[in-house]
Amino acid sequence: MISTGKEALHELVSGNRRYVVGNIIHKKRTHERREEVARRQYPIAVVVGCADSRVPLEIIFDQGFGDLFVVRTAGNVIDNAGFGSVEFAVHFLNVRLILVLGHKRCSAVQAAIHGVEAPGHIASIIKAIAPCVRKTKDVSDKAWDAAVRANIRMEVKRLKSSQPILKRKALSGELLIVGGFYDLDSGKVQILK
Repeated sequence: MISTGKEALHELVSGNRRYVVGNIIHKKRTHERREEVARRQYPIAVVVGCADSRVPLEIIFDQGFGDLFVVRTAGNVIDNAGFGSVEFAVHFLNVRLILVLGHKRCSAVQAAIHGVEAPGHIASIIKAIAPCVRKTKDVSDKAWDAAVRANIRMEVKRLKSSQPILKRKALSGELLIVGGFYDLDSGKVQILK
């Protein structure tokens, strides 16, 4: 049984290592596991991830039914509903880890780098990411990855300072909030310092 954020993070990192080398266990993706969690969930982590179809969160961490409480939006941008979802998992489900996961070649970050004028609600995503890319006019892959990492760090900071639930639990050590960067090519997740 996982009882701390560090233990949960270790489980996700270990699962990602298995995924990267092709040693996927699929331990909790069975009919029996689905039935086990049908009435009650006990996720080990909240993962705030990008909605990108190339980043299947349960798969890249080798997790199964009921293991991850996932909040996904383009560019892993957290809005009020996202904050409420994260708080729900922390407050009601006693989750001890929040991982904000961005990824290499994120199109939402690229749109912000290029200052794309987007229609409808898409503009709110680009506007939310824009502070992370204002410092660079460079559109190289290196600058793109740096902007993705800056966006991840910004969302981690926002979560750590979110009142009243997340900040208090993070300061007390009850809750670990970290960022991670997923490499689309290697499949590896790097935990950001």
